[in-house]
Amino acid sequence: MTRVLVVDDQPLFRAGLVALLNATPGMTVVGETADSDTAVLLAESSRPDVVLMDTRLSAVEQLAATSRVLILTTVDLDEYIHEALRLGAAGFVLKESEPARLLAAINAVASGEMQFSPTVMRRLVAAYLRGDTAVAPWSAVGLDELTGREREVLRLVGTGLTNAAIAAKLTVTEGTVKTHLNRVMTKLRLTSRAQAVVMAYESRLVVPQAFSA
Repeated sequence: MTRVLVVDDQPLFRAGLVALLNATPGMTVVGETADSDTAVLLAESSRPDVVLMDTRLSAVEQLAATSRVLILTTVDLDEYIHEALRLGAAGFVLKESEPARLLAAINAVASGEMQFSPTVMRRLVAAYLRGDTAVAPWSAVGLDELTGREREVLRLVGTGLTNAAIAAKLTVTEGTVKTHLNRVMTKLRLTSRAQAVVMAYESRLVVPQAFSA
């Protein structure tokens, strides 16, 4: 059972999220609130697997210390996306997404994956390539230490594929993909899947034009 804490300051929208999640098999809402301070208290007491929260709210770093944080965002709030990522958010989903997309993202984040909608990923990577954000400390690290298969896994991660999709594409097990990705992140001193995506772009393993719509 995936335990979710819902944090959003719009009462009707929050109520809709709670109803959707409680009606979904395998999910349960362990708390809901309109503000970040209460969210921190609820997270400490209920220990949710995922905190689903609006990107405009604060306390991402505190919440991410004990739970996986999935941000609900709009495409016009790039600066909040960058900051939430820096503070430890595990993924971003657009508020106008279909319910199935949101539910899939919650399950993926609960299982330990990073989740980005294609639109958010394109805008995030484009911002890094434009230099809108500080140069990442991993950008200068070379790829010489990676094996050919590790480079391929990094490239596919950069296109936004999940571990399961990469496994199917390479005809290997998902566990093998996770092993390769863990080695990539260790060798390149990366701390998140999002950093791996940016590294794939900055190293030109993936070019912006290649990202699917």
